[in-house]
Amino acid sequence: MGLLSSSIARKVAMALSGLFLVFFLGQHCVINLASVLDSETFNSWSHFMGTNGLVQFLFQPVLIFGVVFHFVMGIVLELQNRKARAIKYASFKGGASASWVSRNMIISGLVVLAFLGLHFYDFWVPEIVHKYFESNPEDLTRYFPELVHKFENPIRVAIYVVSFVLLAMHLWHGFASSFQSVGFNNKYSRAIKGATKLYAILIPAIFVFIALYHHFNQLTH
Repeated sequence: MGLLSSSIARKVAMALSGLFLVFFLGQHCVINLASVLDSETFNSWSHFMGTNGLVQFLFQPVLIFGVVFHFVMGIVLELQNRKARAIKYASFKGGASASWVSRNMIISGLVVLAFLGLHFYDFWVPEIVHKYFESNPEDLTRYFPELVHKFENPIRVAIYVVSFVLLAMHLWHGFASSFQSVGFNNKYSRAIKGATKLYAILIPAIFVFIALYHHFNQLTH
Protein backbone atom coordinates (compact mmCIF):
# COMPACT_ATOMS: atom_id res chain seq x y z
CA MET A 1 0.00 0.00 0.00
CA GLY A 2 1.43 3.34 -1.06
CA LEU A 3 2.13 6.19 1.31
CA LEU A 4 -0.71 8.28 -0.14
CA SER A 5 -3.15 5.42 -0.65
CA SER A 6 -5.50 6.43 2.19
CA SER A 7 -7.82 9.43 2.14
CA ILE A 8 -6.41 10.76 5.43
CA ALA A 9 -2.83 10.59 4.12
CA ARG A 10 -3.86 12.47 0.98
CA LYS A 11 -5.59 15.18 3.02
CA VAL A 12 -2.54 15.61 5.25
CA ALA A 13 -0.21 15.73 2.24
CA MET A 14 -2.38 18.33 0.52
CA ALA A 15 -2.62 20.37 3.72
CA LEU A 16 1.16 20.37 4.22
CA SER A 17 1.79 21.34 0.61
CA GLY A 18 -0.80 24.11 0.98
CA LEU A 19 0.90 25.50 4.10
CA PHE A 20 4.20 25.35 2.25
CA LEU A 21 2.74 27.37 -0.63
CA VAL A 22 1.19 29.90 1.75
CA PHE A 23 4.68 30.64 3.11
CA PHE A 24 6.03 31.33 -0.37
CA LEU A 25 2.98 33.42 -1.22
CA GLY A 26 3.74 35.69 1.74
CA GLN A 27 7.39 35.96 0.72
CA HIS A 28 6.42 36.79 -2.85
CA CYS A 29 4.01 39.42 -1.57
CA VAL A 30 6.72 41.16 0.45
CA ILE A 31 9.07 41.29 -2.55
CA ASN A 32 6.39 42.64 -4.88
CA LEU A 33 5.28 45.22 -2.32
CA ALA A 34 8.82 46.60 -2.41
CA SER A 35 8.15 47.63 -6.04
CA VAL A 36 5.66 50.18 -4.69
CA LEU A 37 7.81 51.38 -1.80
CA ASP A 38 11.32 51.42 -3.27
CA SER A 39 12.32 50.29 -6.78
CA GLU A 40 15.99 49.84 -5.82
CA THR A 41 15.07 47.45 -3.02
CA PHE A 42 12.79 45.56 -5.39
CA ASN A 43 15.60 45.29 -7.97
CA SER A 44 18.03 44.07 -5.31
CA TRP A 45 15.68 41.43 -3.90
CA SER A 46 14.59 40.29 -7.36
CA HIS A 47 18.20 39.97 -8.49
CA PHE A 48 19.00 37.85 -5.45
CA MET A 49 16.00 35.59 -6.06
CA GLY A 50 16.87 35.30 -9.74
CA THR A 51 20.57 34.51 -9.35
CA ASN A 52 21.00 32.73 -6.02
CA GLY A 53 21.84 29.07 -6.71
CA LEU A 54 19.95 27.77 -3.67
CA VAL A 55 16.79 29.60 -4.71
CA GLN A 56 17.09 28.71 -8.39
CA PHE A 57 18.03 25.06 -8.17
CA LEU A 58 16.45 23.93 -4.90
CA PHE A 59 13.61 26.18 -3.71
CA GLN A 60 12.22 27.00 -7.14
CA PRO A 61 11.88 23.38 -8.34
CA VAL A 62 10.40 22.45 -4.95
CA LEU A 63 7.94 25.34 -5.28
CA ILE A 64 6.85 24.26 -8.76
CA PHE A 65 6.45 20.68 -7.57
CA GLY A 66 4.49 21.90 -4.54
CA VAL A 67 2.07 23.87 -6.72
CA VAL A 68 1.40 20.96 -9.07
CA PHE A 69 1.20 18.41 -6.24
CA HIS A 70 -1.20 20.52 -4.18
CA PHE A 71 -3.69 21.03 -6.96
CA VAL A 72 -3.45 17.50 -8.37
CA MET A 73 -4.04 16.11 -4.88
CA GLY A 74 -6.94 18.52 -4.44
CA ILE A 75 -8.57 17.30 -7.65
CA VAL A 76 -8.06 13.67 -6.64
CA LEU A 77 -9.68 14.25 -3.23
CA GLU A 78 -12.56 16.23 -4.70
CA LEU A 79 -13.35 13.53 -7.26
CA GLN A 80 -13.06 10.90 -4.53
CA ASN A 81 -15.45 12.81 -2.27
CA ARG A 82 -17.99 13.30 -5.03
CA LYS A 83 -17.89 9.63 -5.89
CA ALA A 84 -18.37 8.65 -2.25
CA ARG A 85 -21.41 10.83 -1.64
CA ALA A 86 -24.62 8.88 -1.74
CA ILE A 87 -26.63 12.10 -1.71
CA LYS A 88 -25.56 15.06 -3.82
CA TYR A 89 -25.47 18.56 -2.39
CA ALA A 90 -28.35 19.62 -4.63
CA SER A 91 -30.71 17.16 -3.01
CA PHE A 92 -30.44 18.87 0.35
CA LYS A 93 -29.67 22.45 -0.64
CA GLY A 94 -25.91 22.44 -0.30
CA GLY A 95 -25.77 26.21 0.09
CA ALA A 96 -27.46 25.82 3.47
CA SER A 97 -24.94 23.23 4.62
CA ALA A 98 -21.71 24.56 3.15
CA SER A 99 -20.49 27.79 1.61
CA TRP A 100 -20.06 28.20 -2.13
CA VAL A 101 -16.30 28.44 -1.57
CA SER A 102 -16.00 25.13 0.27
CA ARG A 103 -18.19 23.39 -2.29
CA ASN A 104 -16.22 24.74 -5.24
CA MET A 105 -12.61 24.59 -4.11
CA ILE A 106 -11.76 22.60 -7.21
CA ILE A 107 -13.04 25.41 -9.44
CA SER A 108 -11.21 28.23 -7.68
CA GLY A 109 -8.14 26.01 -7.41
CA LEU A 110 -8.05 25.28 -11.15
CA VAL A 111 -8.44 28.96 -12.00
CA VAL A 112 -5.64 29.89 -9.61
CA LEU A 113 -3.47 27.11 -11.06
CA ALA A 114 -4.02 28.47 -14.57
CA PHE A 115 -3.07 31.93 -13.36
CA LEU A 116 0.09 30.59 -11.72
CA GLY A 117 1.00 29.03 -15.06
CA LEU A 118 0.62 32.44 -16.70
CA HIS A 119 2.62 34.01 -13.88
CA PHE A 120 5.50 31.57 -14.38
CA TYR A 121 5.37 32.26 -18.11
CA ASP A 122 5.45 36.01 -17.54
CA PHE A 123 8.26 36.17 -15.02
CA TRP A 124 10.14 32.88 -14.78
CA VAL A 125 10.51 32.12 -18.50
CA PRO A 126 11.86 35.60 -19.39
CA GLU A 127 14.34 35.27 -16.52
CA ILE A 128 15.60 31.94 -17.85
CA VAL A 129 15.81 33.29 -21.41
CA HIS A 130 17.72 36.37 -20.26
CA LYS A 131 20.23 34.43 -18.20
CA TYR A 132 20.89 31.43 -20.42
CA PHE A 133 19.95 32.34 -24.00
CA GLU A 134 20.75 36.02 -24.38
CA SER A 135 24.25 37.45 -24.60
CA ASN A 136 23.31 40.78 -23.00
CA PRO A 137 25.22 41.76 -19.85
CA GLU A 138 23.31 41.45 -16.61
CA ASP A 139 21.29 44.58 -15.86
CA LEU A 140 20.60 44.88 -12.15
CA THR A 141 17.97 47.55 -12.72
CA ARG A 142 15.82 45.72 -15.27
CA TYR A 143 13.45 44.01 -12.81
CA PHE A 144 11.36 47.03 -11.89
CA PRO A 145 10.66 48.19 -15.48
CA GLU A 146 9.81 44.62 -16.46
CA LEU A 147 7.32 44.35 -13.60
CA VAL A 148 5.69 47.68 -14.39
CA HIS A 149 5.38 46.75 -18.06
CA LYS A 150 3.40 43.64 -17.13
CA PHE A 151 0.71 45.85 -15.61
CA GLU A 152 0.36 48.15 -18.60
CA ASN A 153 -2.35 46.10 -20.33
CA PRO A 154 -5.75 46.62 -18.60
CA ILE A 155 -6.96 43.16 -19.67
CA ARG A 156 -3.98 41.51 -18.03
CA VAL A 157 -4.53 43.59 -14.91
CA ALA A 158 -8.19 42.54 -14.82
CA ILE A 159 -7.20 38.86 -15.08
CA TYR A 160 -4.66 39.42 -12.33
CA VAL A 161 -7.24 41.02 -10.02
CA VAL A 162 -9.90 38.35 -10.63
CA SER A 163 -7.33 35.61 -10.05
CA PHE A 164 -6.37 37.03 -6.67
CA VAL A 165 -10.00 37.43 -5.67
CA LEU A 166 -10.43 33.71 -6.40
CA LEU A 167 -7.22 33.00 -4.51
CA ALA A 168 -8.63 34.86 -1.51
CA MET A 169 -11.75 32.69 -1.67
CA HIS A 170 -9.59 29.58 -1.96
CA LEU A 171 -7.48 30.61 1.05
CA TRP A 172 -10.54 31.61 3.09
CA HIS A 173 -11.57 27.98 3.32
CA GLY A 174 -8.37 26.10 2.53
CA PHE A 175 -5.87 27.80 4.86
CA ALA A 176 -7.86 27.13 8.03
CA SER A 177 -8.76 23.63 6.84
CA SER A 178 -5.07 22.82 6.41
CA PHE A 179 -4.47 23.16 10.15
CA GLN A 180 -7.45 20.93 10.88
CA SER A 181 -6.21 18.31 8.42
CA VAL A 182 -2.86 18.03 10.17
CA GLY A 183 -4.63 17.63 13.53
CA PHE A 184 -3.95 21.09 14.92
CA ASN A 185 -7.07 21.41 17.07
CA ASN A 186 -6.51 22.92 20.51
CA LYS A 187 -7.23 26.03 22.53
CA TYR A 188 -5.50 28.16 19.89
CA SER A 189 -7.74 26.93 17.06
CA ARG A 190 -10.01 29.96 17.19
CA ALA A 191 -7.07 32.37 17.04
CA ILE A 192 -5.51 30.43 14.16
CA LYS A 193 -8.78 30.48 12.26
CA GLY A 194 -9.00 34.23 12.69
CA ALA A 195 -5.40 34.70 11.55
CA THR A 196 -5.93 32.55 8.47
CA LYS A 197 -9.04 34.55 7.53
CA LEU A 198 -7.07 37.79 7.89
CA TYR A 199 -4.25 36.36 5.77
CA ALA A 200 -6.74 35.21 3.12
CA ILE A 201 -7.99 38.78 2.74
CA LEU A 202 -4.83 40.82 3.34
CA ILE A 203 -2.28 39.07 1.08
CA PRO A 204 -4.44 38.89 -2.07
CA ALA A 205 -5.56 42.48 -1.41
CA ILE A 206 -1.93 43.61 -1.38
CA PHE A 207 -1.28 41.85 -4.70
CA VAL A 208 -4.36 43.54 -6.18
CA PHE A 209 -3.20 46.90 -4.84
CA ILE A 210 0.25 46.43 -6.42
CA ALA A 211 -1.25 45.65 -9.83
CA LEU A 212 -3.67 48.57 -9.74
CA TYR A 213 -1.02 50.94 -8.41
CA HIS A 214 1.41 50.25 -11.24
CA HIS A 215 -1.34 50.27 -13.86
CA PHE A 216 -2.86 53.61 -12.90
CA ASN A 217 0.54 55.12 -12.09
CA GLN A 218 1.49 54.61 -15.74
CA LEU A 219 -1.68 56.33 -16.89
CA THR A 220 -0.82 59.46 -14.92
CA HIS A 221 2.73 59.76 -16.28
